[in-house]
Amino acid sequence: MIKRTLYFGNPAYLSLKDCQLVVRMPEIIKADLPELFETKTTRTIPIEDIGVVVLDNRQITITQGLLDALLENNCALITCDKSRMPVGLMLPLCGNTTQNERFRAQIDASLPLKKQLWQQTVQAKIKNQAALLHERGVVVSNMLIWSDKVKSGDSDNLEARAAAYYWKNIFPFIDDFTRGRDGIPPNNLLNYGYAILRAVIARALVSSGLLPTLGIHHHNRYNAYCLADDIMEPYRPYVDRLVLDIIFSGDDYTKLSVDVKSKLLSIPVIDVVINGERRPLMIAASITTSSLAKCFNGEIRKIIYPEL
Repeated sequence: MIKRTLYFGNPAYLSLKDCQLVVRMPEIIKADLPELFETKTTRTIPIEDIGVVVLDNRQITITQGLLDALLENNCALITCDKSRMPVGLMLPLCGNTTQNERFRAQIDASLPLKKQLWQQTVQAKIKNQAALLHERGVVVSNMLIWSDKVKSGDSDNLEARAAAYYWKNIFPFIDDFTRGRDGIPPNNLLNYGYAILRAVIARALVSSGLLPTLGIHHHNRYNAYCLADDIMEPYRPYVDRLVLDIIFSGDDYTKLSVDVKSKLLSIPVIDVVINGERRPLMIAASITTSSLAKCFNGEIRKIIYPEL
């Protein structure tokens, strides 16, 4: 079942009742309105339907009971800072019945295995980047050659070479565009979209009984989601394509308006092709992370990634 992504951008009281997330507005609480009227202005959502929650207002109150229920349901909870950009991510500590066994397999994974998995990840990323550039009419024969030449562990750093070509050609209509967290728009849209994608991948990793902290390539000691950053790489072009769609729709992409955010929050339900079948990105992420767990266990030798 496709889980819902909920976004809260206004002050609200969020609580739990009868396995439902209850949403009430502060002005209704303060007005001390009759119970019948309050019931009609209160919205409820089944906890089991929720996959991602984004809290984007500093005047949101959420109860501990609701937090417990969301995490028990393997929901990813994203909090935003004062500039309304995602800054925090909360995930359950236990998301799989065989978690201990899978932790051990992941921790004991050999260096050659991790290098092979990273090789597959870089190849999938470059191929998806090439597919998106091809849609835009850009010559990609060089990128396809690079993807075929990626060695174990990407020792030649072809990911960086492909990235340089990719970012030079993906937004040719924007003068002096370079990809960077603090760069000019649409970097703001990319930052927001990647944060949502990261949460979806991290949620899928936990659901598959894996440690999001222990990466196959990324290993920053201050990064709690190294594995999520690894596995999301081939998925990034889907966010890039959505950003292109937003730009060409005529929306003002220089600002993260409510309309722009609503489109970026559709990332979990973007259609992707994986294993020859069309699936929502959130489902595809679970297929990918499940295959990764099997790679650590020695059941299979290849991660299953989507193809753009």
